[in-house]
Amino acid sequence: MKRQRVDKIVSISGLIIAVVIAVAGGLLLWGGTFAHNTVTTELTTQKITFSEDATKLPPELQSWAGTQVTDGPSAKAYSDLIAVHVAGVAGGKTYSEVSEEWMAGGMKDATLAQQRTTLFMGESLRAMLLNAYAFWTVGTVAIIASFAAFGVAIALLILALLGFRHAKEVE
Repeated sequence: MKRQRVDKIVSISGLIIAVVIAVAGGLLLWGGTFAHNTVTTELTTQKITFSEDATKLPPELQSWAGTQVTDGPSAKAYSDLIAVHVAGVAGGKTYSEVSEEWMAGGMKDATLAQQRTTLFMGESLRAMLLNAYAFWTVGTVAIIASFAAFGVAIALLILALLGFRHAKEVE
């Protein structure tokens, strides 16, 4: 087979692969942006805000004072704040531990019932905020991957064009 023909086949293949990777990059960018926009929209409508008074926050969260929860990192930080509060409800016991104790006692202890409800709400809120954080993180990874895909597509496009040029130069 002639060198010119090989150059054309390889260049066309590279061009096709570049287009496929560019389309994948576009889809990754769309998905990542969609995840970020959805998380931001949903969290913003909840109007969750850290206390303005930094002294009311644990030391590791004081930098968040007065900040509204609108993205993944702030959702993670607020879930950490809820974890601190939840840990103080029943001496560090979890919802399932308190619930089991309440049911074993015939479901009559009002204090355990209140702790159970508070723990359930706190742990549920934490789970939802951590879910937002997870989707934000997946969105961020998708956006980074899209840039990598665009870089690879551009490199393949350049190589394909160089291959076509080389095919014209050889016999």
